[in-house]
Amino acid sequence: MKILFATSEVAPLIKTGGLADVSGALPAALRAIGVDVRVLVPGYSQIMMQLAQYKFEATFNDLPGYPAARLLSGIMPNKVPLFVLDCPSLYQREGGPYQDTAGQDWVDNAQRFGLLSRVAAVLGSNASPLGWRPDLVHCNDWQTGLTPAYLHFAPGASRSIITIHNLAFQGIFPATAVQALHLPNSCFSINGVEFHGNMSFLKAALFYADHITTVSPNYAKEIQQEGLGFGLQGLLTTRSGDLTGILNGIDTDEWNPASDKHLVGHYTSKNMAGKAANKESLQSRFGLNLEPEIPLLGVVSRITEQKGLDLLLEIAPLLTELPVQLAMLGTGDIQMQKTARDLSHLFPGKIGVHIGFSEELSHLIEGGADMFVMPSRFEPCGLNQFYSQRYGTPPIVHATGGLADSVVDCTETTLRDGTASGFMFHGMTADNLISAIRRALKLYHDRNKWIALCKICMSKDFSWESSAKAYREVYIKVLGK
Repeated sequence: MKILFATSEVAPLIKTGGLADVSGALPAALRAIGVDVRVLVPGYSQIMMQLAQYKFEATFNDLPGYPAARLLSGIMPNKVPLFVLDCPSLYQREGGPYQDTAGQDWVDNAQRFGLLSRVAAVLGSNASPLGWRPDLVHCNDWQTGLTPAYLHFAPGASRSIITIHNLAFQGIFPATAVQALHLPNSCFSINGVEFHGNMSFLKAALFYADHITTVSPNYAKEIQQEGLGFGLQGLLTTRSGDLTGILNGIDTDEWNPASDKHLVGHYTSKNMAGKAANKESLQSRFGLNLEPEIPLLGVVSRITEQKGLDLLLEIAPLLTELPVQLAMLGTGDIQMQKTARDLSHLFPGKIGVHIGFSEELSHLIEGGADMFVMPSRFEPCGLNQFYSQRYGTPPIVHATGGLADSVVDCTETTLRDGTASGFMFHGMTADNLISAIRRALKLYHDRNKWIALCKICMSKDFSWESSAKAYREVYIKVLGK
């Protein structure tokens, strides 16, 4: 099978979140099981600077509504073939893929990602200038959402699927974008791209794609209900027969406590002695008291209400009395960031906060914390709960989305049968969160049971292999139709 994997970001070349991790790892895992996958991504400045060698493939000079662009090809660090859509006027700018340096959405995002979608559709149709033609175009999130719509009206079109990484972001633009992006007027209806009088890139994909996938089975159910459906639950319910939830995997080479270059002490499930050195280093880096016996909670997250960090900040003073230490890494809501900083000043040595992103610190938190807190209000899949289990750092999670699919609540029964892998709470309240933390602390002080839990966590297999096989089955099903 030949698959074009269209995405707006791909690790390690350009990353703002989990989509990049999936776009980097899943194609490699698919190629490992015999699927010919090639990735298409915009030519942002960050990517162009990293393309040491590339080959010119084609020019697109006559796409109505879009500036001229070139298609280049190269090879990713993981050996996956890469197509780069080179259009300097749209992609080579100071700032990020979606926002400027002030954190504001680029005003021409409709055109920027409309072009990405259009070129993906061209490559999957009779109009393709390449000798290599995909059997199926695999789109990801709203940024490539117009691809299935363009394919629907293109001669000789490939099949298409859309993967929803987060339904909350839908790519909504004024109705005038339909004509500006040269889509047929007929598609601007409830049975098409129209969404409450506007145009939605994501709705276009959900309506026109041959199949829909999400990044966890539980999230596939949640988005068909009011609340997490964000207004699209009706359409998703009607397409439930074409909707599949597939849990993400992780890069088990990059996230490996036995060889992680960011850790000061390496360890395995058979010999966890190195974890203590990481805890001491983590306490030092975050200005926490060097007390090895005090339980240390780790957080790596966007500091937002969606991630449930408002609840954690609310109970933080109570945690220091348990006693517990807290190390928090992330960025997000300005007021919540200030609250976090204020808490670190009010409770020096007990609460440490680093505002920003650091790959090194994120690994050190996973390797040095005793427990990892992830109280998301909703979480399509999540990755840190995987990392935490792999690093023997049991996660404390809210029962939602991929968290509910990938963490088994620790009880006497699950600990005894060897399935327990963390602590789960139901219902987004501060009381429920602190109750789960208290349960974790109770087990933490029973060292034999705690070590048993950590070893169960580290025995879990979260590699991409099983996920890749599930995607291959979806491809076969869609192409079989």
